[in-house]
Amino acid sequence: MHISVEPGDQYTILHLRGEFDTYYCPLLEKEVQAALDTGSPNLILNLRLVKYINSTALGSILKAGKVVSKSGGKLGISRPSPFCREILSKVGLDRVLSVYDTDQTAIHGVLGTEEAMNSETSDGELKLDPSALIFKPNDVSRVDHFLERAKSDNPVHGHAFGKSWAGVGRMASLTPESLCFTWQGGSTGLSAFEMGQLLAVGTDWSVKFRLPLLQRGYCEAKVEITEMEERSDGIKAQCNFKEIDDTTSEAIAQYATDLSFLRDELKKAMDA
Repeated sequence: MHISVEPGDQYTILHLRGEFDTYYCPLLEKEVQAALDTGSPNLILNLRLVKYINSTALGSILKAGKVVSKSGGKLGISRPSPFCREILSKVGLDRVLSVYDTDQTAIHGVLGTEEAMNSETSDGELKLDPSALIFKPNDVSRVDHFLERAKSDNPVHGHAFGKSWAGVGRMASLTPESLCFTWQGGSTGLSAFEMGQLLAVGTDWSVKFRLPLLQRGYCEAKVEITEMEERSDGIKAQCNFKEIDDTTSEAIAQYATDLSFLRDELKKAMDA
């Protein structure tokens, strides 16, 4: 990771670029202290070009926020990449650190010179949600039975439904033994009731999902649907792992540990 410094009047912007992991935490701490030593009390971390960040790095940002606050200033996060924005929201850091869509609104926010309004990111980048989960039936006849009359295209591959059909849901929770995801039906045109029939309790599915805090690629496993809940906007499915390799299982356990650590740190920050 590389950090470039943009000094301003009573604020400093640190532009981070690359992959922010444990190795670079001391570098951030050094740059934060250097900015404070110049007499600039407020700090902005521009994360637009940060494409990966892990739990230790997020903890380092929390620590930086505390250091800046103790020095009488305020820390803000500017223009987080889609990856960073999702992670900040997932662990709740956006509840204790202000997140802004532009450097200018971040400057006004940390200085308190005018109300800084946030909006949806407009980077124009189309990226798969880090919480996305791809699921395919192990029994492909389910696709023929439930989707054969569907007139829309496959949401993953962009062609008519067939044996290669896969759905894209959103991860809701994850433990070493199970996962939970929601699905709004994509472009299938299915009602919530029909989605529940497709992903019925007791059926087996192959899933791909990511662990954003730990690794960049997809994990793969086979699961069994154990609970199904119909919602107004789709379904929520609870699954137990049936086949999963040891490396993935260990990664999930570490992911759960990291999230627990970050949420404990977040609670401390909110109670401080």
